[in-house]
Amino acid sequence: MKFKTLLSSVQGAFVPVALLLLWHFVATSGWVNPIILPAPLKVLQKWIDYALPGEALLEGHSYFLWAISGELWSDAVASLYRVFAGFAIGTGLALPLGLLMGADERVYRLFDPLVQVLRPIPPIAYIPLAILWFGLGNPPAVFLISIGAFFPVLMNTIAGVRHVDGLYIRAARNLGAGKLTLFWRIMLPAATPYILTGMRIGVGTAFIVVIVSEMIAVNSGLGYRILEAREFLWSDKIIAGMISIGLLGLAIDTSMNRLNRHLLRWHRGVND
Repeated sequence: MKFKTLLSSVQGAFVPVALLLLWHFVATSGWVNPIILPAPLKVLQKWIDYALPGEALLEGHSYFLWAISGELWSDAVASLYRVFAGFAIGTGLALPLGLLMGADERVYRLFDPLVQVLRPIPPIAYIPLAILWFGLGNPPAVFLISIGAFFPVLMNTIAGVRHVDGLYIRAARNLGAGKLTLFWRIMLPAATPYILTGMRIGVGTAFIVVIVSEMIAVNSGLGYRILEAREFLWSDKIIAGMISIGLLGLAIDTSMNRLNRHLLRWHRGVND
């Protein structure tokens, strides 16, 4: 088992390492301007400079507090705050509406036309309205992120409730279960895998939207810092910011996946 795990890790690292080597070769061969494509080591150095404070005295402070006082950490915290605030609002609105639309055919027919019209509109299209309605700062960014998280959670919740196996519903009704019991004991548990999948997709979408919104409506966060670096042609800092976004996104997705697996222990097969 350990050998298989090690082999899987080596196989998973092959493509990233190969791309790093190719990147290093292209950047150091003189084929491209280093301002356009800096070498990986230069990007790493910039990432370290981005993460650590430029002028900070260790005296009188713990090393940990000194180390996390860099620009990267404040930008990451600002971005994560907007992501989780928008995700909480979007999910808080989508869950009850999705449950109602999935469980009640009349509610579904009432809201579905509006949902189908609004769903294809990308959150980026709301940027002008968001700025007009909320001005600049966190409110328009949180608004856009809420929209980005809303529809994945809504559609998966509706699908989960509407695709409950009819055999379970008929069996519950034959045993005398009322509508409320049928919803809480049959429909909701059966729809939970769909709901959690929608939440995982929603938080990923929220993380994409926050970067776009930070490039337009706010003056902090990872997206803002990338846009700032572009203005000064700091391509190494742009790539360092992109890597930071990728690592944060990976951490969030991994956390959501583990949470889903924990909450759905009852749903996994016998051999899992």
